Amino acid sequence: MRVGIFGGGQLAQMLVQAAISLGVEVVICERTPDSPAARYTQHAVVGPWEDEAVLAAFARQCDLVTLENEFIDAGLLERVVALGAPVWPTLATVAVVQDKLWQKERLAAAGLAVPPFRSVAAPDAVLAVAKEFGWPLVLKARRNGYDGYGNATLRGPADVVPAWERLTRGGSPLLVEAWVPFSRELAVMVARRRDGATAVYPVVETVQQNHICQVVYAPAPVEPAMAALATELAVAAIEAVEGVGIFGVELFALADGRVLINELAPRPHNSGHYTIEACVTSQFEQHLRAVLGWPLGPTAMRAPAAVMVNLLGQRNGPINTSAITAALAVPGAHMHFYGKREERIGRKMGHITALADTLAEAEAIARRAAALVAMPS
Repeated sequence: MRVGIFGGGQLAQMLVQAAISLGVEVVICERTPDSPAARYTQHAVVGPWEDEAVLAAFARQCDLVTLENEFIDAGLLERVVALGAPVWPTLATVAVVQDKLWQKERLAAAGLAVPPFRSVAAPDAVLAVAKEFGWPLVLKARRNGYDGYGNATLRGPADVVPAWERLTRGGSPLLVEAWVPFSRELAVMVARRRDGATAVYPVVETVQQNHICQVVYAPAPVEPAMAALATELAVAAIEAVEGVGIFGVELFALADGRVLINELAPRPHNSGHYTIEACVTSQFEQHLRAVLGWPLGPTAMRAPAAVMVNLLGQRNGPINTSAITAALAVPGAHMHFYGKREERIGRKMGHITALADTLAEAEAIARRAAALVAMPS
């Protein structure tokens, strides 16, 4: 089998690594050459995705196509299907999930718990919603937002216009959500095949800073009832959007025991990177199994606890190639460096996962290694 992947970043890179073990060839389609994923395969198509010749060259090399992220316009996926390569997840699923308003509407229509939300067409509409929901609010770009780049927290009327101007620069319409006073942020990876068979990973806790994931704790230190509720919601959400492949489901846990769905990602997700070492089947292998229609793998953890720490850029400039050397000496620390040529402040440059008998022990190992990763100018 030959699987095509739209995108060549770290998620595609780790998909390629999983594909090698399965004997699956991969074709990368990326706008620019020398992407991290393309370095691991003989097959790459480079050029503007809007170019029909690029799409045709890509489609004719693939038995099926999947995606690294949800920012690819559904119209482009439709062209790939017309050119003879099926796309999983389907363009209908991607169209719903890539628009946060449509995503919330689909989940709400399925009776699933989500924060109160409204579509807004102007700053005055945000002020009107504030009278209903109260402050603070969260203003979001409906499309193409990630790692906090498409979000703004509004604490009062003075925040509305500056946030509106910043978030609308990319051309996306906006929505506004009520602030959720969560006690924890949770996430669940759910894999689903075309026939509806599912495989679910343990519920994890994610710790965010400036809307960027910093740490993932697996399993989440929550009561069994909350973990069961989060799992039930996550599976129902992926069924509601008829997902195929691996999906990341982000959730809010409230102090009163309720759980709300925050957002869905129709692809491998940062909160699932720990599965590479910690689970019998990684999220990347599982995604390939799901889109290929193969048997889904077991999701059990290999150790009682795992912690993943993201390595985020501390400056802007070229990568220091010796950055990870010291961290490699930490026993039990599993290093993943994404091979990006340029470091940017807050950019995800890699991650470290550690396994142990307790979350505290795993976190100590991962943080010790992360502290030794030096990226000086």
